[in-house]
Amino acid sequence: MEKTRVMVVDDSVVIRRMVAEVVAAEPDMVVSATASNGRLALARLQQVPADIVILDVEMPDMDGLETLRELRKEYPRLPVLMFSTLTRRGALVTLDALALGASDYVPKPDKAHSLEESLRYLREQVLPRIRALCQRHTVTTSPLVGARRSGRRLVEVVAVGVSTGGPNALADILPQLPREFPVPVVIVQHMPPVFTKLLAERLDARCQLRCHEAGAGQTIEPGSVYIAPGDWHLEVRRAGAGVMAHLHQEPPENSCRPAVDVLFRSAARVYGAGVLAVVLTGMGQDGLRGCEKIRAAGGQIIVQDAASSVVWGMPGVDAQAGLADALVPLAHMAQEIIHRVQSGRSAGHWASCVTTSACR
Repeated sequence: MEKTRVMVVDDSVVIRRMVAEVVAAEPDMVVSATASNGRLALARLQQVPADIVILDVEMPDMDGLETLRELRKEYPRLPVLMFSTLTRRGALVTLDALALGASDYVPKPDKAHSLEESLRYLREQVLPRIRALCQRHTVTTSPLVGARRSGRRLVEVVAVGVSTGGPNALADILPQLPREFPVPVVIVQHMPPVFTKLLAERLDARCQLRCHEAGAGQTIEPGSVYIAPGDWHLEVRRAGAGVMAHLHQEPPENSCRPAVDVLFRSAARVYGAGVLAVVLTGMGQDGLRGCEKIRAAGGQIIVQDAASSVVWGMPGVDAQAGLADALVPLAHMAQEIIHRVQSGRSAGHWASCVTTSACR
């Protein structure tokens, strides 16, 4: 069996040793090289090939962002997993790294943890990402796509589930949605606290729609985007004639909080056949059960295709389960969403559905 070659780049000898120990214990992985800064890492990549690089952000001589910029010039498709910190600065730098082409990130182990706790954390957080990011997108049979259904209600909400590779996917799709967009967009992006707020702020600066980190009791309005806050499940609930955001911290689902399944189930309850579910790149199968509820309610489901996904886990399981109405490349996703939301609406109806307060 060919082993996945892992390069570990971190100025902390303790971190390098812990990651190396965790990786070396796996029968399908090997540590190909280690380096204490980016300059050494780039030199060693020329000598010792790697299938994935685990890259620290803050290092002397050449830090993680500078290293990533240089690495992408020579290795545009090499998976890079960033080590970040759960701070505002760590979140900002991580989002910068993702924008520069990093594949995913993992917060560093807490310094207060014992050695065994840190090793367990790395096994749980790093190893699945290595396997997911290095997995080849080989689909031996055509994914099962659900039959297109006629007589659907108008789309009343776009509900999005996304994980690994999500910030870049959202940054591609959301700026293309017009300010006259007549329905709300609700999103679960798997991210910790602080990260989701900063992601919403970045998207808000780039989009014609207003982008918010969802707040408890916030009214869900057309022409706005609501992102579930880290460590909180997001649901939509009826409130009189309107719909509001409901946040709670019930147990994680699919090891996730926020979880896509929680949002999708609530959307099916509130909007029924008026849901357009969009499942983008991500690890695991979060969203599968929620898509089953949306499908049963008569809603529509579109998923990102394998070729354009960083990891074809979440969209892949929906496609293979026959729940998807369409497989859509990322480059065409915004137009597919617009087309489905426009369907059955006149141009005048499209414009009148957006409140003045939701427009830029």
